[in-house]
Amino acid sequence: MSKRLILAVLTIACCFALAACNTAKAPAEAAIKAADEALAGVKADASQYVPDQLKGVEDALAAAKDNFQKGEYQKALDGAKDLAGQAKDLAAAVTAKKDELGKSWQDMSGGLPGMVEAIQKRVDILSKSRRLPAGLDKDKFEAAKTSLAAITQTWTEASNAFQGGNLVDAVGKAKVVKDKAVEIMSLLGMQVPAAAQ
Repeated sequence: MSKRLILAVLTIACCFALAACNTAKAPAEAAIKAADEALAGVKADASQYVPDQLKGVEDALAAAKDNFQKGEYQKALDGAKDLAGQAKDLAAAVTAKKDELGKSWQDMSGGLPGMVEAIQKRVDILSKSRRLPAGLDKDKFEAAKTSLAAITQTWTEASNAFQGGNLVDAVGKAKVVKDKAVEIMSLLGMQVPAAAQ
């Protein structure tokens, strides 16, 4: 082949490549914009309820933007085209997580105050008693009283978090209260409710 023919073929190939890149630029830009807008609408809740899932979508969007900046429009388009849908999936995951946490809160808030109250009554009775029951020495009893004060405070914080709309914090603190209440009840020789086990 002559040099002119090779040069002409290369020029035509470059033109096609350039045209292909330019045809992918507008769709890539639109896909990135759509993903950005969809993500903005769900980001606050997703960061609280499904942070790992959110990170995956944010990382994919950052990679698409990076490819766009490098002029790799087709790669940017391939990376961004499904992200708006994934942002909608995030919204569904947030709703599911909120429902799950709401149910957990309902279950725990129904029984925990009664457990804490029962522990308080037992501590009051044992405080007035001259002798502690077998298997419970003074150090263990003092530790139980200290733990009771701590879980009472934590339960107040959990309730405040729930009223403030922070389900993640409310349920997390309620679980701490439940675990510690079970521990204290066992220490004091009390019957632990089946629901709490």
